[in-house]
Amino acid sequence: MSETPSQTPPRSTRTNGDGFDQARDPLGAFLPGPRLQLPPLGIGPLNGLTVAVKDIFDTEGLVTGSGNPDWARSHPPAEAHAEAVIRLLRAGAAVVGKTITDEMAYSLSGRNKHYGAPANPEAPGRTCGGSSCGSASAVAGGLCDAALGSDTGGSIRVPASYCGLFGLRPTHDRIPLTGVTPLATSFDTVGWFARDAETLEQVGGVLLGEDSQSFTFRRLLLAQDAVERAVPAGQACLREAETRLARLLSPPESLRPGDPEGLTFWGDCFRVLQGREIHKHHGAWLAAEQPDFETEIAERLAWTATLTADEEVEAQAARSRLTERLTNLLGDDGLLLLPSAPDAAPFLNADLPALRAHRATVLAITSLAGHAGLPQISLPLGRVDGCPLGIGLIAPAGADRALLAFARKVVATPE
Repeated sequence: MSETPSQTPPRSTRTNGDGFDQARDPLGAFLPGPRLQLPPLGIGPLNGLTVAVKDIFDTEGLVTGSGNPDWARSHPPAEAHAEAVIRLLRAGAAVVGKTITDEMAYSLSGRNKHYGAPANPEAPGRTCGGSSCGSASAVAGGLCDAALGSDTGGSIRVPASYCGLFGLRPTHDRIPLTGVTPLATSFDTVGWFARDAETLEQVGGVLLGEDSQSFTFRRLLLAQDAVERAVPAGQACLREAETRLARLLSPPESLRPGDPEGLTFWGDCFRVLQGREIHKHHGAWLAAEQPDFETEIAERLAWTATLTADEEVEAQAARSRLTERLTNLLGDDGLLLLPSAPDAAPFLNADLPALRAHRATVLAITSLAGHAGLPQISLPLGRVDGCPLGIGLIAPAGADRALLAFARKVVATPE
């Protein structure tokens, strides 16, 4: 893929790094080659903000590579910017590069065999997580102020957790997916990262629009079954967060939202539904092109072709049950506390069996918000083995702006 820079955007007054120096990418966060630069298309609330864009978002005139050279080779340049990109540019932000993604956005590992593994500046020697690995790396390393990513099974929440960032997976369908390469569209969402709650909220004001109603959070719910999936040090972080949140909300109510089926069931249910959608979107292309993928991703893509319509129907019925359960638990004033990820980031040299086991544990946790289409924020409040661990809060559907505002209150509350 080649990317031709456009005119140089105005210098940012907010970024901690030099986002416009094409020769500098110390973290390996951006796609190789000339750095994409898009100047603002207007003046607005994001004036001076620099953003990076995951390589599944269209930018006019360039091929959207989706992390795989064979995909890039077999697809034409985009005819227009993705809707999320346009909204940021019109609000005064400048795009300073396309970031590396796991292939087809179908991994949580953050290791791309073709373009490398972006460095995690908050946990050296460990992965950034995926699939929005380059976007998380660029923000964590100060190469931009915010970055667009996507979240289907955790691709915002997990990198945010591993890299010590604020990240939001919004209510499903809250932000249009126009111009975004699909993975599994009933789960796909547009998300973003920032280093502080204020910037996360500021970007949200542009991407989300207004909430459909006023939300006031009063009740704190603790997802005990998800907490138990975290390592002991992670559970200690959640207890500290619980104490902090209780100053703003009611005393926590412990429950097990994944029961009676159990979180493993919900992770497996997610994989079936995601896999069926992936095969519907990309099965014909995979069969025709026989593309080169990293081993773990190739195995899963082949597996999607074995899933049956009966399995999909059964999983969809289960998903509807969970959605109703979570909707009723949250009402319009509840927040569900859970880990964004079960542990600190895996080491870059972790073997495939270890990554598979870690992925299964992650999906058991992240699938709750995914199945129900609910917004979930990751707050960088925890540390495990000296590395970041995110604290997650799931809110009622449509309460995205209220959740972002609440996050500011949380970080301002003493520990």
